Amino acid sequence: MSKHGKKYQKAAESVVKGQVIPLGTALQDVKKLAYAKFDESVDVHVNLSIDASKGEQSVRGSLVLPYARAAAPRVIVFAKGDYATAAEKAGADFVGADDLVDKVAAGWMDFDYAVATPDVMGMVGKLAKQLGPRGLLPNKKLGTVTFDVASIVADLKKGRVFFKNDKSGIVHFSFGKVSFDAKKLQENLAAFVKALVAAKPAASKGKYLKKMTIASTMGVGLQVNPEDALQS
Repeated sequence: MSKHGKKYQKAAESVVKGQVIPLGTALQDVKKLAYAKFDESVDVHVNLSIDASKGEQSVRGSLVLPYARAAAPRVIVFAKGDYATAAEKAGADFVGADDLVDKVAAGWMDFDYAVATPDVMGMVGKLAKQLGPRGLLPNKKLGTVTFDVASIVADLKKGRVFFKNDKSGIVHFSFGKVSFDAKKLQENLAAFVKALVAAKPAASKGKYLKKMTIASTMGVGLQVNPEDALQS
């Protein structure tokens, strides 16, 4: 029995499984084949030449897309004194220290990103069980643990987004909406792929970008050549 509905099956009829499609055509097809009543995200799934079980081969990074995927995110900052003032001036939605830790510990989660200065990470660490599973715990590698709170808050408000590989060595990333025109989607995808290449671990062997598939949230996957995105 098929796991997909009739609308998906109808869209899939026009796709040749395993065929590599020119990027420009694929982006147009993703828009045409989207059938949901909401504005679906357009996602890319990249199989990487890494051993995901080895920490030194993990891939993670961030970038500011040329065209933001959504409205400005809600950003909170754990900081004190001048750093708290700088975060407020940069546009943070909520700034605090012990009071903010208590607020989150009590169950408040109305935010998209959390930033912290290094000197308060001791108290923020108490929230690991709440924030960790949601990917919201401030992380030095991602730049969200820093004394330069003004810069990271400004970046996050402009649309900085993060990516990392899963246990299978695949990176899943949303680079736009079906409502975006193909040019905006292509520029966003190019920016992501370039950031992904820049994040290549030294221990990775062979062809780094092995396979790339794009699809809308509910739609059919279309295989494209990663090199097409790099040349955009």
